[in-house]
Amino acid sequence: MGKIVLLMGPSSSGKDSIYQRILTENHFALQKMIMYTTRPKRIHEKQGREYYFCTEEEMIQLAQEKKIIEARKYDTVYGPWYYFTTMENIHLETQNYLGMNTLVGLDNYLKYYDPKNIISILIQTEDRIRLTRALERENGQENPKYDEMCRRFLADSVDFSKENIQKRKITAIIDNNGTLEESMEQVNKVLSLHL
Repeated sequence: MGKIVLLMGPSSSGKDSIYQRILTENHFALQKMIMYTTRPKRIHEKQGREYYFCTEEEMIQLAQEKKIIEARKYDTVYGPWYYFTTMENIHLETQNYLGMNTLVGLDNYLKYYDPKNIISILIQTEDRIRLTRALERENGQENPKYDEMCRRFLADSVDFSKENIQKRKITAIIDNNGTLEESMEQVNKVLSLHL
């Protein structure tokens, strides 16, 4: 039976870079698990690569068909944005997967799948570093959304609070305040132990 590796962490914690490195190095033959979102595409994002971009109506249809494993709503300054995972793209009988999610998303995966099939890795980064990274990323957008960046940063501070982290049994917590190489060393050790 396959496993799902879930990378979690607040925005700009470096989980995207770690995610990309795991897939690029491909030491563990993990299949990319692509989520859906109703938020607008950013520059350089492509349909089916970072996310499946869809409308809220399409999401409702998938929910009615009982194909959604987990979903979450973010009340942004631009209206509600949804992120969700469907069962259609996951075949644990034959494959291991790599995905990104939140602590609440982890809870939903653990309700849907046997906990033995979930490897959860939380990426933590100092707030100062996260804020600097978020600002640099937003500066590179054609239409920067600084108000949304600030809202997300503050919301993640609550969502990934020490109290919320301590409520969950997380496989590993990785410190990403140093170099990407240092973080990857830690991540690869975790994956070697559990895959």
